[in-house]
Amino acid sequence: MTYTEVLEEARKYIGDKCKACPVCNGMACKNSIPGPGAKGSGTVAIRNFNAWQNICVNMDTIYEHGTVDTSIDFFGKHFALPVFAGPVGSVNFHYGDKYDDLAYNHTLLTACAESGIAGFTGDGVNIKVMEGAAKSISANNGIGIPTIKPWDLETIKEKMELVRSGNPFVMAMDIDAAGLPFLKNRNPPAGSKSVAELKQIVEMAKVPFIIKGIMTVRGAMKALEAGASAIVVSNHGGRVLDGCPATAEVLPEIAEAVKGKMKIIVDGGIRTGTDIFKAIALGADAVIIARPFVTAVFGGGEEGVKVYVEKLKSELEDTMSMTGALKISDITKDMVRVMK
Repeated sequence: MTYTEVLEEARKYIGDKCKACPVCNGMACKNSIPGPGAKGSGTVAIRNFNAWQNICVNMDTIYEHGTVDTSIDFFGKHFALPVFAGPVGSVNFHYGDKYDDLAYNHTLLTACAESGIAGFTGDGVNIKVMEGAAKSISANNGIGIPTIKPWDLETIKEKMELVRSGNPFVMAMDIDAAGLPFLKNRNPPAGSKSVAELKQIVEMAKVPFIIKGIMTVRGAMKALEAGASAIVVSNHGGRVLDGCPATAEVLPEIAEAVKGKMKIIVDGGIRTGTDIFKAIALGADAVIIARPFVTAVFGGGEEGVKVYVEKLKSELEDTMSMTGALKISDITKDMVRVMK
């Protein structure tokens, strides 16, 4: 399959909210929730995408020729790209009936592992989602990142024990899910967490722990104080708070504050290998891409995911070769220009 064929096939199955657009920029779905849209005005997802377009890459082909290496090491694992597939929950509620959460997670994790990257799994009120995630992670030799929502501590502990059977190499929490409108007033309850509570959660994980949903230096410092091994600079794709800045806009200041003290991942509107390059240049160690992986799964299953990963790798290799970065650690801030 080609990526164009993946998109064409996805449109047959993905429901009426997501349009499987050639460019996933948040314009067509805007504020469609249920669906892939953003909260309120729906403009934060669009802002996320546009912010990366406002960053240009500085071309430089005067350097000693060599082979480009896009791989990274991340918490003891080697990956082909500094890319992770993002967590998506309630898939059939937001996208279509072709996949439920269990089938989606299994397809995504399997294809990601075979493509040399890892996928985050979604979470939900149905405990079977986490049970299924554990089985899928185990089947892929621990290459998968279970993401637990900010439930009450007892529920978090229960879900951690379930997913630990899959031997994941890390665990995560999308703390910003406290703002998801369809999680409010649910049982179990979900909501904000204090630093003290996060410390307990980090200790319960017993593996490196990632806190997703950091948008300020202050938030990053709190995550560091809680003992997190990594953060994700994320506004949940604009789905939890209208009117907040783009992730690309806050990434540099957060990276300056905590770089070297913890791993930094960023998401929000990243769609191409060139966007990945820009994120690394601004201080990220890796990126998360979510919505396009949904399209890839709906459009081609495991093959669709592999096609998209190959597209990202080719684009990243090309950008690196045209800037003189032969490996990920060669990518520096002076290789990009933020346009005013």
